[in-house]
Amino acid sequence: MPDREIRTILLVDNSASILFYLAMLLRRLEYKVVTARSCEDALRVMEGIVPSIVLTELALPQMSGVQFLKHMKESARFKAVPVIILTSENDRGTKETCTSMGCAAYLHKPVEPDVLYRTLQSVSESMPRMNIRLKTSVKVIIGDDSMAGGAKRAEVATAISEGGLFVRTLYPQPSNTLTPLRILIGDREIRATAVVLYSYAMGEGPFEEPGMGMKFTVISNDDRSLIRKFIKEQLTGDLAHHEDGPVR
Repeated sequence: MPDREIRTILLVDNSASILFYLAMLLRRLEYKVVTARSCEDALRVMEGIVPSIVLTELALPQMSGVQFLKHMKESARFKAVPVIILTSENDRGTKETCTSMGCAAYLHKPVEPDVLYRTLQSVSESMPRMNIRLKTSVKVIIGDDSMAGGAKRAEVATAISEGGLFVRTLYPQPSNTLTPLRILIGDREIRATAVVLYSYAMGEGPFEEPGMGMKFTVISNDDRSLIRKFIKEQLTGDLAHHEDGPVR
């Protein structure tokens, strides 16, 4: 599948620790990130670039996030840039004000990675992804030695999401093949059925890697939740302590 354009996010927050956490998370979600500690800093940054998305707090020194949003929407150069509010404030009136002024979304801290990702996708992509796709290395057992399921063999998934996975294999199955899977995550085993959406032989595809993209057709809610938890841990497990106790 063709690579998507890498979007640039301008991240504005007065907390050094929150800037660090969000910038690292967004880079792991394959965004380019530029940071600013104030709206004034953000405006200076935008003298040189037009970001794809602005993600900003409201409670900021000097110019507030609401004033910054107003400036963005009144600027001929920046009014088309989606502005997402990510704030600790919980005032309904402020949310209504930002919405009426044209903010693309209004989120509260702390925000789950999957919620943030879906929001970013929805405001910037013509065909937004619904689920985070994590680059990883997870053992997968394909097939069950039955006539319908095919021969059983161990392979490796190099990307996984709540909706499916990419399996690196020298023996990719044809598109539309329905196959039982067992995915091994830690000490848990996920059982699912998936359909092959596309397959590549050696030297084909964007990474010239043989394999097949598969979409889950049957998977329990518990197993889908386990995948979501695994993805979050991989993205944020070493960052969690930076979310609290902001350094200003």
